[in-house]
Amino acid sequence: MADVMAQLKKRKAPTTLDEKIEKIRKKRRTEEKAVKEGKTTEKPQTEVKDEEEEEGDGENDAEEEEEEEDDDDDAGASSENGNEESEGDSEEDDGFSSGEEEVLTKADTVREKDRRGKKKKDGPPDTFYEDASNYDDSLTFQDMNLSRPLLKAITTMGFKQPTPIQKACVPVGLLGKDICACAATGTGKTAAFMLPVLERLIYKPDRPSVTTCLAVGGLDLKTQEAALRAGPDVLIATPGRLIDHLHNTPSFELSQVEVLILDEADRMLDEYFEEQMKEIIRLCAYQRQTMLFSATMSEEVKDLASVSLKQPVRIFVNSNTDVAPYLRQEFVRIRPNREGDREAIVAALLTRTFQDHVMLFTQTKKQAHRMHILLGLMGLKVGELHGNLSQTQRLESLRRFKDEQIDILVATDVAARGLDIDGVKTVINFTMPNTVKHYVHRVGRTARAGKVGRSVSLVGETERKMLKDIVKKAKTPVKARVLPQEVILKFRDRIERLEKDVYAVMRLEREEREMAHSEAQISSAEKRLQQSSEEQQQLQRTWFQTHEERKRTAVSAFDMTG
Repeated sequence: MADVMAQLKKRKAPTTLDEKIEKIRKKRRTEEKAVKEGKTTEKPQTEVKDEEEEEGDGENDAEEEEEEEDDDDDAGASSENGNEESEGDSEEDDGFSSGEEEVLTKADTVREKDRRGKKKKDGPPDTFYEDASNYDDSLTFQDMNLSRPLLKAITTMGFKQPTPIQKACVPVGLLGKDICACAATGTGKTAAFMLPVLERLIYKPDRPSVTTCLAVGGLDLKTQEAALRAGPDVLIATPGRLIDHLHNTPSFELSQVEVLILDEADRMLDEYFEEQMKEIIRLCAYQRQTMLFSATMSEEVKDLASVSLKQPVRIFVNSNTDVAPYLRQEFVRIRPNREGDREAIVAALLTRTFQDHVMLFTQTKKQAHRMHILLGLMGLKVGELHGNLSQTQRLESLRRFKDEQIDILVATDVAARGLDIDGVKTVINFTMPNTVKHYVHRVGRTARAGKVGRSVSLVGETERKMLKDIVKKAKTPVKARVLPQEVILKFRDRIERLEKDVYAVMRLEREEREMAHSEAQISSAEKRLQQSSEEQQQLQRTWFQTHEERKRTAVSAFDMTG
């Protein structure tokens, strides 16, 4: 056992995924250099000729691809340089020859999608006590009767003009009325409900500052319990963890809650938190203000509103499927026999056109992890965010992305809601999500708070119905992006060459996991042996004196008295 532990201790510390990727990249470059030095550096003339012919054929393929585009695509087209932002790696890192580099500079074609069918008229409004959707568009923060400390904080944060949802909600929230609000993702819903809350707290007696507490899964439980016992002014919590604390944290209750905010209500219902949310509502003080916010308003959300709100004010600034006003939506069609090109297309987009501040959404955790490895092997700075990571790992990925240590964040839908990441320029959908509602939330990571953003979604044959729905409901022109087929082929070939490296990285991960598992087992065995040894020693020391010692002591005492 001691020998095994000694060998394990000599082992190097665990490495990050990026370190493993870089290790395999260096190994590949060394091998390629050795092969290159063993061959003549001069290219045969026939090979150059073959490449030129291949490029010519690629142009014909691209023309045929454009001609085959279905009637949804408009005939008018504009061209965008695919490598307009490209800096690129060195030729050795890139994996492309100079002849191939020339192919990669060919521009993508972007043209407007044609809308078909009549736009459905909105149904009659739901019955609410009052409707405040028609707000005063000239309203400023100074007109909202906010206190000076809040106005100063608003200026410090760089807020200049309130967004539509803020113009509509803040005045109503300051009156203490219940609100049921719906607005597109990224339009400022958080400030719309927090400004009235902070204004209320500022005028509380004996409140020099506002205290907060975060109660969510994955973070230290004892720290949360201590913060809850201190009685924070604002509690931000997920339903499951809040219920956990209500059952297990002594002296913590919700009977003194003055304002209850149900944010991202539809997502919480999607995650089967309906019963937990109703339990939380029941445990809160009856005389409270409740504000319910959502990016989409489903029938389930309306049912939740009916049990949580009293005479609510309806504020619907956007329809259920509106995207941010300054979002440019683009779609790349995937032909039925070219589903295998998705990785190549995404790699081409990220290498040639969209190189930083990008969020790439995948449908599965496995695909997100593979794309992290694959793009990392291509020399891109990548991170990942999904359910297989611990809360600490997720926060670290977000921090690195926000601090611009990585350019691309590959994520599943775990990141599609509630994350306000400043500066996201582009959202790429590897596949379309299951519903238009989820699509709205994904693309809502960009074009937030009045900024410009872009989404590029890959659409296969089975996803075309959703695309048509999005095009019909779009308030701004939707674009179709076509990548030159020869570019896709070059990246597909490159991915095939990298498959052995992908496998090598995954093998390193597997070996490290197995080693960590072995260490854990040995450590557990050592602890059990140590505990057993200590227990035996305790048994041996049960008596202060042994039988013989007591006998000798008794004899000595008798002799002395005698």
